[in-house]
Amino acid sequence: MTETNTNTIPVPADGFIPGPVLLLGAPGVGKGTQAQILMDLWGIPQISTGDIIRENIKQGTPVGREFQDLVAQGIFVPDDLVNRMVQGRLSKPDVGRGYILDGYPRTLGQAEWLDEQLDGPGFPGADGDMTAAGRLPVIAVSIEVRYDELLRRITGRRTGSVSKKIYNIYTHPPLVEGLDDVDGTPLVQRPDDTEEVFAERMKQFAELTAPVIEHYRGLGRFEVVDGEKSVETVTASIATALERLRHRTA
Repeated sequence: MTETNTNTIPVPADGFIPGPVLLLGAPGVGKGTQAQILMDLWGIPQISTGDIIRENIKQGTPVGREFQDLVAQGIFVPDDLVNRMVQGRLSKPDVGRGYILDGYPRTLGQAEWLDEQLDGPGFPGADGDMTAAGRLPVIAVSIEVRYDELLRRITGRRTGSVSKKIYNIYTHPPLVEGLDDVDGTPLVQRPDDTEEVFAERMKQFAELTAPVIEHYRGLGRFEVVDGEKSVETVTASIATALERLRHRTA
């Protein structure tokens, strides 16, 4: 986890229940780092659709097998199947006070389905406590970084071929160009860290995420934070925005 000065992060109010939290942001904005800090700060899990899918496939569940079959046939995985996977995960006890959504809802249909569930029976948390996160609505914060800055973060990334140490040729270059500081071996660039791949990922992100953002913005449950500040400052901004949004929806 990235080190952070917790003295700059607002201490949650006594009895504060985060509920369902959605962090949005383009590739490279630092969602993973911020999610980990908030998980530690509030003691809530991260709900990742990637993890859920892998676990269902590993356990050979009916939805896991269905997902594998569709992918093998090159068929688009419908929202209904993803929703069913998420529904199973959100029924587990560790989500009683809240959770951070990662990669979900990815489409407007998924967002609307989740809202319906939380507005209805909800997802019982620990001991079926529906006064906790089980019925609180989703609140969303988008971490925004300029396109040019994201491009530098992604295309400038290099990794030690042996040590796996991560550099950025623009912001954190090695002592000797192209060589790992640890062992002197050549640095490598991931195949998907090119400008062409990044541009396509940004296009897909915009197409998929724009309707989700507008959905939560229209409901008054959405705020934006500046992701170009320090890690600590971004965390503080997110925490403040989320507490403000949760107070508004309580």
